[in-house]
Amino acid sequence: MENDWGKDSSKIVIDEVAGMSASLLFVPVRWKYVITAFILFRFFDIVKPLYIRGLEKFPRGWGVMADDLLAGLYTNIIMQIVIFSNLF
Repeated sequence: MENDWGKDSSKIVIDEVAGMSASLLFVPVRWKYVITAFILFRFFDIVKPLYIRGLEKFPRGWGVMADDLLAGLYTNIIMQIVIFSNLF
C-alpha cells in the first residue's frame, strides 16, 4: 500500500494495533493499566526515543511495523515494572 498511499499512511493502522497489543501483553485488564499503557505507547510512538527512530529506516513496511513494536515493547517493560513493584 506504500506505493498507493505513501509511507506510514494514517489509513493503515495495523502497526498501531500491533504496537498497542505488545504494550498490553501479560498486563492485567484493568482500566488504569490500559489507559496508562496507551499514554506510554503514544509517548514512545511520537517521541521515538531509544532506537525507535532508527527502526523507521527499514525498507518498505518493515520499518513502520518495527518502530511501533519496539514502542510497545518499551511500554510493556515499564508496565511490568509498575505492576510488579506495586507502584500503581
